[in-house]
Amino acid sequence: MPTVTDDLGTPIALPQQPARIVSLVPSLTEALASCVPQALVGATDWCTHPADLQVTRVRGTKNPDRHAIMRLQPDLVVANREENRELDVRRLRDAGLSVWVTDVETVPQALDSLHRLLLAVSGSVPAWLEESDRLWSGPPVPPVARVAVPIWRDPWMVVGSATFTSDLLSRVGLRNALAGEEGRYPHVDLADIDSVGANVVLLPDEPYAFSPTDGPEAFVRTPTRLVDGRLLTWYGPSLPAAHAMLTELARGLAAQPV
Repeated sequence: MPTVTDDLGTPIALPQQPARIVSLVPSLTEALASCVPQALVGATDWCTHPADLQVTRVRGTKNPDRHAIMRLQPDLVVANREENRELDVRRLRDAGLSVWVTDVETVPQALDSLHRLLLAVSGSVPAWLEESDRLWSGPPVPPVARVAVPIWRDPWMVVGSATFTSDLLSRVGLRNALAGEEGRYPHVDLADIDSVGANVVLLPDEPYAFSPTDGPEAFVRTPTRLVDGRLLTWYGPSLPAAHAMLTELARGLAAQPV
């Protein structure tokens, strides 16, 4: 059986055409469903795209049902270093399963990771990934505005530095106003978010489901904008739409009077 290498450098025995795949990462579930839908047999409860996905659900990203995964007899389990626990990965491997772990902190890393994974499982690169390469392969551009991105409230948590989202924003000219806080997803007082000097606070609908009546009312100084969380945090078929949305946002903020 051929051996491939995941993002962490771990060698993985993998058939040339895996017939059964379980995904523990929502964005990668969507990516796999776009090119090998017939091979995808299991996914987490949080895997919401594509909307018509019909596979066995194996609980959440942090508490997957390992016995359910093993019963599916997958050729490959796909996980992510940030979203999934090392303990679960280790125990699945100890049970004899091949587990591919992705590790993504920047857009270039995401594109490279997707290329290697999808080539390994399908032998080809989907059109949306080629389009994502074209749109996102350039370097970060000079900032035109500052944004803050909460991902939770009570307690408030925000996107910090060394994250895919922060790098994504920088590539369309949006500086993460809270990148200087310690940690990747630091706890921050609401008053600090509202006074950091951001042009806008972006309120995604995941992991916390910010809505018109839950989130905007908390901010006194800073304008807010509700956004599709998938376009800020997922790397997969949503990348072209993310580029369109964030580019439009950056242009709009740049055109505002100082």
